[in-house]
Amino acid sequence: MMNNISVITMFFLSGLSETMKYKFTLFSLTLLCYCLIFLVNVSVIVTIILDKNLHEPMYILLCVLCMNGLYGTTGFYPKFLWDLLSPVHVISYSGCLVQAQVMYSFACSDLSILAVMAYDRYVAICQPLVYHSIVSKKRLIMLACYSWLTPFCIVGLNVLLTSRLKLCSPYIARLFCVNWIIVRLACYLAETTVNSIVAYMAIIIYVFHGLFIVLSYMILIKTCVNSKENRAKFMQTCVPHLISLITFLVTILFDVMNMRMRSSDFPQPLQNFIAIEFLVIPPIMNPLIYGFKLTKIRNRILGVLTFKTKLCMY
Repeated sequence: MMNNISVITMFFLSGLSETMKYKFTLFSLTLLCYCLIFLVNVSVIVTIILDKNLHEPMYILLCVLCMNGLYGTTGFYPKFLWDLLSPVHVISYSGCLVQAQVMYSFACSDLSILAVMAYDRYVAICQPLVYHSIVSKKRLIMLACYSWLTPFCIVGLNVLLTSRLKLCSPYIARLFCVNWIIVRLACYLAETTVNSIVAYMAIIIYVFHGLFIVLSYMILIKTCVNSKENRAKFMQTCVPHLISLITFLVTILFDVMNMRMRSSDFPQPLQNFIAIEFLVIPPIMNPLIYGFKLTKIRNRILGVLTFKTKLCMY
């Protein structure tokens, strides 16, 4: 058993090697981006928690989505900011596995939460009379726990299987640790068979999540076409969800294509941006889209800002 334990204690991240001459500019932009992500997500979370009128399934699920955004970005930005100011870009073996766990579970949880939100909108529009009995407080808690714990356990199993591999290289050509790249560093490909099987099973599970969302919206669109009231509901509550879903899928798709192509034709800065898109665009876009589109949240936030502005004037 001891022979399977890696002797590598540190990994070297080479993703920043070609951009260090702009490190202070990158540091400033990254810090600004992280502060913006933190501000907009915390604003939505605090608004929903403090306002009892927003203690409804749709808003609670939005709160869960914003919390997940904070979770995922916290796993990347502090370390990345440190690397921008450091001459050597290294991460410990255990820290690398933890970061891989956070990155993957964040992405999978986002898709799970979006699937639960699609289910909530389907019931609200297609079965409004029984909405509160179907999406009860108990079931909502179960769905929220499912959207967090299931991805965490699935990704945790992948990372656990990765930790048993004997690695032959400490170099990762990315800005952060990614589970499949660590697996590629294994000395013996035969040892990675179980990792591949579990990874493909996870992919199948989340492809079904995507199909479920598509099916839900096909039914929703069909239901809303002939009803003016349902069309209004769809535009008010479903359009932000659709924008969030499309934004998430596009960013993940670009990253997957970038990883699978393994092309050196793209400059390193472009590859870096593609790699971190899902940590930049969705965490900023989601709270902003919902904050502006959902009337209750927009009015509540504007009310607080107006009140504070009047206090400052006095």
